[in-house]
Amino acid sequence: MAFIVTDNCIKCKYTDCVEVCPVDCFYEGPNFLVIDPDECIDCALCEPECPAEAIFSEDELPAGQEAFVEINADLAGKWPNITEKKDPLPGADEWDGQPDKLQYLER
Repeated sequence: MAFIVTDNCIKCKYTDCVEVCPVDCFYEGPNFLVIDPDECIDCALCEPECPAEAIFSEDELPAGQEAFVEINADLAGKWPNITEKKDPLPGADEWDGQPDKLQYLER
């Protein structure tokens, strides 16, 4: 099972998780991060590092977040790899915790 980045990362894009990933399986889009499920080794190091609490084990996804399994797999193949921590997006603190952010995902 891989770890999955979910809805709450959108428009926040904290990258604390990227720093601890031993296999560099994070990929960066304009306003969201994804994990490549084929590269993820299920080490769980990223999950507690996410300030937005947006990372979950695939078998522990919250209800309504199931679409993010496919979103992570799809976008990981299109976006560039990210291996170093960056500043979060402007306004990340205000967006953290806002519901239904999928509509704001920039692909």
